[in-house]
Amino acid sequence: MPAKEHHRIFRSNWLRAAVLGANDGIVSTASLITGVAAAQATHGAILTSGLAGLVAGALSMAAGEYVSVRSQADTEAADLRMEQRSLKGNSEEELAELIDIYVDRGLTRQLATQVAQQLTRHDALDAHARDELGISVHNRARPVQAAVASAASFAGGAALPLAVAVAVPGPQLIGWVIGASVVCLAALGALAAHAGGAPKGPAALRVTVLGALAMAATAGVGALFGVAV
Repeated sequence: MPAKEHHRIFRSNWLRAAVLGANDGIVSTASLITGVAAAQATHGAILTSGLAGLVAGALSMAAGEYVSVRSQADTEAADLRMEQRSLKGNSEEELAELIDIYVDRGLTRQLATQVAQQLTRHDALDAHARDELGISVHNRARPVQAAVASAASFAGGAALPLAVAVAVPGPQLIGWVIGASVVCLAALGALAAHAGGAPKGPAALRVTVLGALAMAATAGVGALFGVAV
């Protein structure tokens, strides 16, 4: 028996939201902590700013992801309703359209006609949604799933630099937060690449370099103003 293939496209929706949330959680919270710390704030103020950033960021990510994906879901639903009405009122035209799609993909017209007719009898709306509109069960917009994944992953990512800030008060805080965050970003990039079947090295390097630049820039801004909180 041939080995079963494990395709990763089915993970695309939740994986995108989770990776984006965790990356933002690490980078934004670590940047906030290092910026406030560089401004010579008290340790309590640093932790308060980090915790506030975690809560606000998680809620913002959830709301933004939900609104964005909800808009996509609404568009998909509207297109499906339009397609459903067209199938009821113009079934022959819709069948011809489906046949042309399969012919364009390389089937003979005779075979395309047979395939279109059989798929139409089985589930006409599903056939048109998948082959005409590009909407399938695997890529349908799921707003709640995306919002929960984004909020949870942001909070998880943000908790890492915040935990380091709790454990390492004093002048070493900035170095430890940046160092730990860079390590976590590299691990996150490699993990996301592994889950998606992509090369791990470039993904880890990409998120690490961009995240380190963001944290360094924010720390520089805090040091430039140097206002105690």
